[in-house]
Amino acid sequence: MGFLRVQAVAELSATQNDIPEEFIMSKPNRPSSTTFTGPTPDLPVIDLANPDRESVTSAIAEASREWGIFQVVNHGVPEELIKKLQLVGNDFFQLPIEEKEAYAANPSSGSLEGYGTQFDKDLEGKKSWVDFLFHIVWPQSRINYKVWPQNPASYRKVNEEYTKCMLPLVDEMFGNLSISLGLEKGALKEAAGGDEMKYMMKINYYPPCPRPDLALGITPHTDMSTLTIILPDQVPGLQVSKDEHWIDVKYVPNALIVHIGDQIEIMSNGVYKSVLHRTTVNKEKARLSWPLFVEPPEEKEIGPLPQLITGEKPAKYKCKKFKDYQYCKINKLPQ
Repeated sequence: MGFLRVQAVAELSATQNDIPEEFIMSKPNRPSSTTFTGPTPDLPVIDLANPDRESVTSAIAEASREWGIFQVVNHGVPEELIKKLQLVGNDFFQLPIEEKEAYAANPSSGSLEGYGTQFDKDLEGKKSWVDFLFHIVWPQSRINYKVWPQNPASYRKVNEEYTKCMLPLVDEMFGNLSISLGLEKGALKEAAGGDEMKYMMKINYYPPCPRPDLALGITPHTDMSTLTIILPDQVPGLQVSKDEHWIDVKYVPNALIVHIGDQIEIMSNGVYKSVLHRTTVNKEKARLSWPLFVEPPEEKEIGPLPQLITGEKPAKYKCKKFKDYQYCKINKLPQ
């Protein structure tokens, strides 16, 4: 293999109470010195079962404008299914390394799917303290079951059930965001590719880290998706940038976290904000998260919706194919 997964690095580092140099962030980026410790506003928590639908739509829009991220409860995903998804994901990462490597991602194939390590270093050449499992879960025609673990045996069934719950939830988010822009309910979804949009499940595994004051699970970034819906576990770690401060996202039992991604910001011509976020790590506990990325088809051209462009509000973003946006984002090139 020629390199160590972060899980293996963590096991070696635990005996030394230190971490390799490539994981040590520069001083301006270290969580110990940049996490805001003063009083902060809580991330909006929106109850999707609220019978006042206008209130729900308004809350989603306001959170998307002001924060670019919010939590939702009563979202339609059964609590028991959430527990099963967390269980099979955690069980995969407890398998022997040889068994996990059978699903190793092969970047040279042009696909990011499979088991891997976050190799894309930040601009300072620093690595993130995380391993992952990544695969498409929808549409059915895009799924490659060869990269889905066969162990645990229930992995496929649980992920398919969870995906079925995500489809109406994503539609609900798109619909509320469209209506608040004064558009037809299906406008944003249709502009993003409609039923051809790709849903990609990622499990992030952040091993215990002996120096959580120096390392980051994932360095600061925005998501290139339209929306990202995250299922967290109970170990804190997600931080968002708000008013130039890095603040912790508090755990809300059975909540899902909704991120506005770059493509929604572009399509809304900047009305909704793609959230800048990062993850910290824990000295004692492993942390897992399950982000579901909703992306346009590769050939789909994404730009500000024409209905939102006026003489007073000209287009703030270029129109380009999603695959070209993706290439620039991954390679840290100007858009």
